[in-house]
Amino acid sequence: MHESHASYDLLMNPARMVEIRHLRCLVAIVDAGTLTDAAIELGVSQAAVSRTLAALESALGVRLLRRTTRVVAPTATGTRVLVHARRLLADLDGLVTDVTTGHDRLRLGYAWSAVGRHTVPLQRQWPSRREQTELVLVRHNSVTGGLAEGSCDAAIMRSTPDPRRFDGTIVGLERRYCAVASDDPWARRRSVVLADYAGRTLGIDRRTGTTTLDLWPGAARPAEVIDIVDVDDWLGLIGAGRAVGMTTEATVAQYPRPGVTYRPVRDGPPVPVYVAWWRDDPHPATPQIVDILTELYRQP
Repeated sequence: MHESHASYDLLMNPARMVEIRHLRCLVAIVDAGTLTDAAIELGVSQAAVSRTLAALESALGVRLLRRTTRVVAPTATGTRVLVHARRLLADLDGLVTDVTTGHDRLRLGYAWSAVGRHTVPLQRQWPSRREQTELVLVRHNSVTGGLAEGSCDAAIMRSTPDPRRFDGTIVGLERRYCAVASDDPWARRRSVVLADYAGRTLGIDRRTGTTTLDLWPGAARPAEVIDIVDVDDWLGLIGAGRAVGMTTEATVAQYPRPGVTYRPVRDGPPVPVYVAWWRDDPHPATPQIVDILTELYRQP
């Protein structure tokens, strides 16, 4: 049986009647070394510890501990059960901690470049707005910046949040920039226009990026597209001269890279920047994120 399946079966199979208190008792006995010391740690009688251990051994149908007049030690089977017990108890404690203290921390997810030049000011201003809540930036390469995956409480998104699941608000707009190898002829220009991309090879992240072929009329589209999976892959492709790219000003600030040059795209439509959150479970500190970022994006 797979180890994770075994853990689940150990805890949940009704025929075996294994309870969380049984596992806590087993771990306490082994860690304390005696039933008496385990009873003191658990705040129960020694008789209660003995009964709980006997109930666990009966449920599993195996002997878990060797008892002497001085100490107890796990059997070979007991050692295996202990591994599962510690993991299950740690997972349970982690679940309780996350639920009961979740509002002490706000995890802000993003896919590529956080909020660019506003990232550090956001982090510096945050304690004065919400001192009791820690702000943690979480990079997650998905469309929702980790929001749909449960990796964060709110997320920076540069596409419209799905209204069936999320609420969101635009906090600012970002200009578009091209990205080219530093020895590319475009690197000597002050800016480019969308029509310049005709005939070039374009590197894009179709899943999380802000660039799609819909930006160009059919005849003016790039000649070839190379799909990439994240910002590091994209920068490597461009630095090697294999493609050009288009991104927002946040990437320019967040990812300066030797060998890669950024230039404004004069006629590229601006990209809206959203803060998004779960409709049915908004983090109470989300309004402060929205307020700070709105103020920062308004600054020239």
